[in-house]
Amino acid sequence: MFAAALLACQLVVIDGDTLKCGKEHIRLLGIDAPELPGHCRKGRACVAGDPFASRASLQAAIRSGPARIQRVGKDRYGRTLAEVWSGAKNLSCWQIKQRAAVYVARWDNDQLTAKACPNLF
Repeated sequence: MFAAALLACQLVVIDGDTLKCGKEHIRLLGIDAPELPGHCRKGRACVAGDPFASRASLQAAIRSGPARIQRVGKDRYGRTLAEVWSGAKNLSCWQIKQRAAVYVARWDNDQLTAKACPNLF
């Protein structure tokens, strides 16, 4: 496992579980957030909740300080799968704690999110 690196970009929130750093799309590890209108594919069971509130929660969290990233792979859409911190906040943990996303064990490589936020389960 490599050490988390400081991000050399301005993070942009796409939705409640996805960020953009320059041209790199980053999917937060181990969580699923409500989909923005029109983004839940037919036949998929999407997370219930307010997608705009989820996105706003992540936008508030990224203001906590310098961002660091621990890349762990790529998803089937080519997005970087990663643990991301803003200041001392693990953003996946933050989203779960704020009820802006749900934990999904099968999307949690090496159970990194479960280990990072043990008091949330």
